[in-house]
Amino acid sequence: MAQWRTDLHLDLDKRRRVLEAWVEKKRQIAVLECEAMGLLVDQISIHDADVAGSPFHRDAIYRSMVAEFSAAGRIPQGSIEFAFTDARTVSGELPAVWEAFAAGRISSGHVREIVRESAIVAEAVRNKRVDAGVMGLYEAAVLVFAERETAARTGAHAKEVAAALVGETVTDRHKRAASERCVKVRSVGDGLALLTAVLPEWLAVAIADRLAQMTRQVIRNRAHAGDGSDGMRVADNDSDDASGSGSGSDDACDDGRVIFSDDTFAMDPDTDTDTDTDTDTDTETEHAPADTRTWDQVQADLLADLLLTADPSAAHGDGLDNIQGRIQVTISGSTLAGADDRPADLDGHGPLHPDIARDLAGRNAGWSRLFLDPDGMVRETDTYTPTEGMRRFLRARDQHCRFPGCRMPVHRCDIDHTHDHAKGGKTRLDNLAHLCRTHHTLKHPDIPDTHRWTAQQRQDGTITWHSPLGHAYTDRPTHRVMFI
Repeated sequence: MAQWRTDLHLDLDKRRRVLEAWVEKKRQIAVLECEAMGLLVDQISIHDADVAGSPFHRDAIYRSMVAEFSAAGRIPQGSIEFAFTDARTVSGELPAVWEAFAAGRISSGHVREIVRESAIVAEAVRNKRVDAGVMGLYEAAVLVFAERETAARTGAHAKEVAAALVGETVTDRHKRAASERCVKVRSVGDGLALLTAVLPEWLAVAIADRLAQMTRQVIRNRAHAGDGSDGMRVADNDSDDASGSGSGSDDACDDGRVIFSDDTFAMDPDTDTDTDTDTDTDTETEHAPADTRTWDQVQADLLADLLLTADPSAAHGDGLDNIQGRIQVTISGSTLAGADDRPADLDGHGPLHPDIARDLAGRNAGWSRLFLDPDGMVRETDTYTPTEGMRRFLRARDQHCRFPGCRMPVHRCDIDHTHDHAKGGKTRLDNLAHLCRTHHTLKHPDIPDTHRWTAQQRQDGTITWHSPLGHAYTDRPTHRVMFI
């Protein structure tokens, strides 16, 4: 018994040491992140001096700075812009937050939440709606909370504190928040992606309710058709409570899922459930594959159908009638013909199931045959013309903006001459590349030399960018063949 207690004591000591070492390491990381923020503050001072000397080129100077740090740190441009915003706000308006960050008492996540919610206080101070000292009150009230709570809870608390200090009403907050509406796509692996829509709450609830109603009707219809082989109980989802399955809330998962049982499913009271005496059953219906989709799966399919195929309302105007969702898929000729089942490629995202690619090919007349070299690089298309053939080649090769780290899809980019056409650059494949508008303008001749970027492209499509600071960043075209 004594030995067992000794072993237990040693085990607990080891666990404590690991935990304490982890907490200390996280504190050290916060300290280093604060030091990194200090370097951004130094860069902001350099930026402000550059702008003061050349105010006409303010935007170009800022874009060049962000591009440099994004490429050097291999960090998305949006994240770098947030980092500069945080550095400017904390160093200029939140000294106590800076001190806590430097000591490692709060993390970068806490800082991000505090800075984001401080924006309405700063705006109220600028508009003279409140006294300048209110920012100090906000900082003190939020910081004492942040040092004992998570970043997420700190954000919620900071929002309430800021609204109370500036006298912002619920209506004001909702109106301001509506400006943050957006739609984003993030890959979650295995051919799936997360489509996130940030909308006014009433719209989101209405959309979820409509999807729930349509899903309920689809399930009822298949029950009425006699397709009860999956044993689905529609009643488990047929709720008129808007806070249940129709709300789309994660807290209401039990109301939004299909319940399976051995022998029961909802039927219309007037429907004859005795299949042995039903002599009028349609033969084709009997042999049709059973619809075994779950409630969530039906909702997801309906959402995709509505967004991709439904006609826009008259209120949106006729200009939207012909707009369709666009994707670019590359598939080998042997796979397209059914000789093998190698994955296709959903350009810019990842592998695509060959059956889906073949189905898409059968529905679309705009496919181009691509010839690949042994390294998987696209060299030519079978529909070459002086203009459109080259465009197809470049779309297949580039997939996205060719500035390092940028993933703006090609259909939202410009085709740029790497070596300026006005200075003798040829219109040929190894001198053309897709660039988004932000990175395209970095090369414009009207930008001062101290902030202008240059680029050189090799025959294989590799582009080397030279920054105003003299650094070189290389972007290589995506290969189509991968060896594992």
